[in-house]
Amino acid sequence: MQLTERHRQYWRKNLRLTGALLAIWFVFTFVIGWFARDLSSITFLGFPLSFYMSAQGAMLIYVVLVGYYAYCMDKLDREYGVAESDQ
Repeated sequence: MQLTERHRQYWRKNLRLTGALLAIWFVFTFVIGWFARDLSSITFLGFPLSFYMSAQGAMLIYVVLVGYYAYCMDKLDREYGVAESDQ
């Protein structure tokens, strides 16, 4: 199968979105954990920020990332005509 310029555009946009979301995931997974001691002086809802992020904040961020990715990919699929049909 020969890839057309339209296919390449679709994949470039898909990879750009995936890369951006992976960068956000990396920051909330590893960078905040790496600076946990420094962030414990900052409080969020009465808890140290590092404790809040490890207990609940990271999970909320992951759910938001998955929802945003699904929303954007559905929109991109419709734009390029590769969406699954609604039945």
